[in-house]
Amino acid sequence: MVTDIRPATPADIPHIRAVALKVWPVAYSRILSAEQLEYMLELMYSTYALMQQLTEHGHLFLLATRAGTVIGFAGYQPGYRTRTTRLHKLYVLPEAQGSGVGDALLRGVLGAARSQGDGLVELNVNRFNPALRWYAKRGFNITRDEVIDIGHGYVMDDHVMVRSV
Repeated sequence: MVTDIRPATPADIPHIRAVALKVWPVAYSRILSAEQLEYMLELMYSTYALMQQLTEHGHLFLLATRAGTVIGFAGYQPGYRTRTTRLHKLYVLPEAQGSGVGDALLRGVLGAARSQGDGLVELNVNRFNPALRWYAKRGFNITRDEVIDIGHGYVMDDHVMVRSV
């Protein structure tokens, strides 16, 4: 099936949120407690948080759709650091994983970074997340580790990965 990639607008926030609410429990239930999962979803994917990302923090989103249905998204920030785009989020519905949707979204982010004059894309991935291998196969390399306090006694225990565009 054909996957269409398009820029998201604030009107797409419910679609982004719906994908996150379906993907996160599958992706993180073995890594995070149910309480931390719920806390992080609200912190990062509430309607308010997504609107702030889009309108105040310089995040851009790409949506992947098939037959008019949103099946994945990527959130990124060009110019995050000197010549570096930050990939904040990339998620695909479980039933669409393995079909090239994630690759199409990543190509979209890499192309956007290139068009902005950025030479690198950087991301954080939980050090126990199987997606770490997916990113490594696509040219990302671990450059450092970070433990980020996100409040309420929770931390993100991540690898920072980088690749050139």
